[in-house]
Amino acid sequence: MTDVVKKYYEENVENEWNRLEDPYARIEFFSTLYMIKKYFPKSGEIFDIGSGPGKYSIELLKRKFKVSLMDISENSILFAKNKIENLELKAEKYICGDANYLNGELDNSYHGILLMGPMYHIHYKEKRINILKECKRILKPNGVILISYINAWGALKAGISEFPNEFEDINGIYRLLKEQNFTKEESFTEAYFTTPPVALEEVRISGLKILNYAGAESFLSGQGMYMTKYYLENKKIYLNLLKVATEKCEEIQYRDSTEHLLIVAKKQ
Repeated sequence: MTDVVKKYYEENVENEWNRLEDPYARIEFFSTLYMIKKYFPKSGEIFDIGSGPGKYSIELLKRKFKVSLMDISENSILFAKNKIENLELKAEKYICGDANYLNGELDNSYHGILLMGPMYHIHYKEKRINILKECKRILKPNGVILISYINAWGALKAGISEFPNEFEDINGIYRLLKEQNFTKEESFTEAYFTTPPVALEEVRISGLKILNYAGAESFLSGQGMYMTKYYLENKKIYLNLLKVATEKCEEIQYRDSTEHLLIVAKKQ
C-alpha cells in the first residue's frame, strides 16, 4: 500500500468509524454482517485484514470469535484497540501492517478472513492476486474469506446523484464502465475500481473456490438521498427497506450494480 493511502487512513480514523453509521452506509454494514452470519463458521479464529477502526472486529468479538486485527494505519489500530477494550472485549492480536506482506502469518491459521478494504487500493493485478493467494495459505482447510471490492458499475449508478459534475465530460461516464485506477486527485485517495467479472476471475485465479457474491447496497444502490430522508422522517420505511435490502443482497438482479462487491470464497 502506498504512503498516500496510509496517510489518508491515518488522518480519517473518526470518519471511517462514523461512515458506517450513515443511514445509507448502514446498508453495506448490515449486508456484510448478513454474509458473515450466513457463510462464516459459528466459532473460530478470524483475521480482519484492513480492519480500520474495528467495526467488524467488534461485531465478531461480540459473537465470541477469536479475532486478530491488521491495518496499515497505526491510528486505526490504536482506535480499534481502545474501542474494544472499552467494551471489555479482547482481541488476539493488533498488527499495524500492509496486506501485501502476510508472510509473518503461519499456514492454516484462521477459520475465516475479512478482506474488507485493501483491494480498494491495489493498482496492480499481480499484487491483488498475491494477497488472495496469501490469504488462502493462512486459511485453514475449508476456511472462508469475505472479500470486498469497489465496483465501478455501482459507482457509475451512484455518481448520478453523488458526483454528477464528473459526467460533464462524457469520458467520465465511459471510464466507469470498466476497471480503473484513480489517483488521489481523482478519488477519495488512490483507488482501484473493478467490475464483477474481473474481480471474480481474480479470486478464481488465486485458487479459492467462490461460494457466492453479493452487492452490499442491494436494490438501494444510489439511493442515499432517499434513505437519509426516510431515516429522518419515517423510520418504519427506512427499517423495512434496510431489512429487505440486506436479505436480498445476493440476488442476481441487484448485485452487479452496487458500489461495494462482496465475494465469499473458501479454501478447499
